[in-house]
Amino acid sequence: MHVTVWILVALAGLAVVARWLEPRLAFFPFPGEDVTPSDFGVAYEAVTIDTSDGEHLNGWIMHAPNPSARIVYFHGNGGNLSNWAPILASIVKRGYSVFAIDYRGYGVSSGRPTERGLYRDVDATLARAWKSDSASASLIYWGRSLGGSIAAYAATVRGPDGLILESAFPDTLAIVRGSPVLMALSLVATYRFPTAAFVNRTTMPVLVMHGDRDSVIPFALGRELFSRIREPKGFVVIAGGDHNDAVAPDANAYWAAIDGFVTRIAPH
Repeated sequence: MHVTVWILVALAGLAVVARWLEPRLAFFPFPGEDVTPSDFGVAYEAVTIDTSDGEHLNGWIMHAPNPSARIVYFHGNGGNLSNWAPILASIVKRGYSVFAIDYRGYGVSSGRPTERGLYRDVDATLARAWKSDSASASLIYWGRSLGGSIAAYAATVRGPDGLILESAFPDTLAIVRGSPVLMALSLVATYRFPTAAFVNRTTMPVLVMHGDRDSVIPFALGRELFSRIREPKGFVVIAGGDHNDAVAPDANAYWAAIDGFVTRIAPH
C-alpha cells in the first residue's frame, strides 16, 4: 500500500514538473517590436486581432501587387515578428501577399503562450485574415518550425489551397524520444503539437521543406513528417540549410520549389 502511495506521489510530482517545464521548453518569445517590414522596403498595415479568451494579437498585412498567392505565415517558437521581418519581406518581394501574427506573449501581443492558447490565436487569425483582399489568388498556410504545427492546425479550421511546412516535425514525442528524461516527462505532459495528425485530417496538397544541416529539428524528423502524412505531398531538401537561416544557401532552388508548388495548385 505504501509503495502504491509513493508511486502516485512521484507521478503527481512528475506531472507538476512537466506542466512547469512545457511552456519554457516550447516557447521562446521576445517582447516588443523594433523592426518592421518597412525597414526592408515593404509597406505593411498593422492590425490588432482579438481572441475568444480576451487576448490581443499584433499582426502585419503586407500586400504584393497582383499576388501569385495569399500567404498566412506562422513563425517559429523564437523571437517575434521583428525577428521574422526580413523573411516576411523576402516573401512579399517574391510576389506573395503575406498576413502574419505574433502569438500571445510574443512581441506586443498580450498573454502567455500555451499550446491551447496558440490554437485560439489561429481561430481568431483565420476569422480576420484577408477580409479585404482579393480571393482570386490561392490561399496558402506556411508554417516554419513550431509554426508548422500551427499551420497544420489552421488547415483543419479553414482549408487552404495548399500548405507549406518548413523545418517542421511530426509531433513533440518525435522530438523528445532521444532523451530518456524528456520521454519520461512526456508521459504526463500535455503538449503534443501533432503536426502529422492535423495534416491527415485535411485534403489539400502539402510541401514539406527541410534543411539537411538543421541543428535544431534534425533533417530525419522532416523526412519522418513527410512519411507520416498522406498524399498529395512533396518533399524538398534545402541543401546546406540550417534551422534559423534567413536566406537559404541556394536561394534560387529554394524559391523555385516554392514557386513551382504555388503554380501547381493555382486555380485554373
